[in-house]
Amino acid sequence: MSQGIDYGNLMHRAMRGLIQEVLEGVAAEGLPGDHHFFITFDTGHPDVEIADWLSDRYPGEMTVVMQHWFSDLDVSDEGFAVTLNFGDAPERLYIPYDAIKTFVDPSVEFGLRFETQDGDDSEPPQRPRPAEVKPREQAADKPSEKKDADVVSLDSFRK
Repeated sequence: MSQGIDYGNLMHRAMRGLIQEVLEGVAAEGLPGDHHFFITFDTGHPDVEIADWLSDRYPGEMTVVMQHWFSDLDVSDEGFAVTLNFGDAPERLYIPYDAIKTFVDPSVEFGLRFETQDGDDSEPPQRPRPAEVKPREQAADKPSEKKDADVVSLDSFRK
């Protein structure tokens, strides 16, 4: 461990394990209640398998929705395959967990975002950017409620 602990990669692996576990449950039991997923992934990832017309239409990233109509969800340790409906045309997709950029379940305001380092992969990153786990942003809906912090001097409390 001469380089130190790579918390960023450890967190990403744990979060991808969470996605795998959630999808395994959905494959076995279906989507419970109002749960549904928005999954954004890198269409240029070498292991992504999507129709040519989809990769042409979405050359960088694509967001798919798993809600009302999906079938044949097959979950593995490396990724998942699912058939989704695109304008009444079913298409099979394979998405490796490493290609996922965001995983959101808006029914419970849960989301994961995977941060990446841009640049040359031959050099180790100076400081990895950790993944974020946060609820859906609501501050954008109500910008007027944002308040600056109050600074209080401790001198006012001294006797």
